[in-house]
Amino acid sequence: MPITVLIVDDHPSFRAIARAVLADDGFCVVGEAADAESGLAVARELRPDCVLLDVQLGDADGFGLAEALAVAGERPAVVMTSDRDRGDFEALIGASAACGFIPKEQLSASALEELLR
Repeated sequence: MPITVLIVDDHPSFRAIARAVLADDGFCVVGEAADAESGLAVARELRPDCVLLDVQLGDADGFGLAEALAVAGERPAVVMTSDRDRGDFEALIGASAACGFIPKEQLSASALEELLR
């Protein structure tokens, strides 16, 4: 059974690219959301195995949503992503409910699979 993924990012072009990259390599992208509020609602509805989550959303930061997902009991694996360097968020990533970070330009199915192991 393929791993189900929800993509939460405020850039439609990145969501489209991420969907294509992951779906081409066997992930099942079950949904997308453009902001934290809808991301939480969609995660509750679809119960994905993984949420690929932008660090900076238009209405909130992704770390807050990662915590909300953990508190809400949804417990999907959360992987943060950004077009900025991991070093900019190192402390926040380590202290968050996220299981890791992938820079947007390095997103691949193998990078995601490695974090989900």
